[in-house]
Amino acid sequence: MTPAVRHVLTRLSSRHRFLAVALAFAALWLAGCSSVVTRKVVDLSTYKHIYVEHRLTDDKRLDEMIVTELTRLGYQATHGPLTMLPDNADAVLSYEDRWEWDFRTYLIELNVTVTTARTKKKLADGRFYQPTPNSKPPAEVVSKVLTPLFAKK
Repeated sequence: MTPAVRHVLTRLSSRHRFLAVALAFAALWLAGCSSVVTRKVVDLSTYKHIYVEHRLTDDKRLDEMIVTELTRLGYQATHGPLTMLPDNADAVLSYEDRWEWDFRTYLIELNVTVTTARTKKKLADGRFYQPTPNSKPPAEVVSKVLTPLFAKK
């Protein structure tokens, strides 16, 4: 503890000292928070086959994790480059990921957009953002973003 912090703490009453410590712990706890924001224009449960667009820069295989999660949620899902879009695809899920490195690589942001397969009309989008190194595993992040969008009622 630095002398300045020690000086401030000794001048505070025990009640104020408790509040200062509680606020410090709250600040540390909130620093590890993540946010998930999703919104959909229509009910996505009517779309049966979802095609996940493979990003050429994706070397972490997020497209495969997304297909696995969509399959778990009860959808037919495949992935690949957009040029290989199958005829039976009802919707296309595109994603953008951002990774950081702090002695290990971790996913800091994931944005997904769901559009109709033929007209490219936007149906839904979702975003995960956690700016701290104590992040969640990528499969858990994918689940947190896709479940509110695709969960069947």
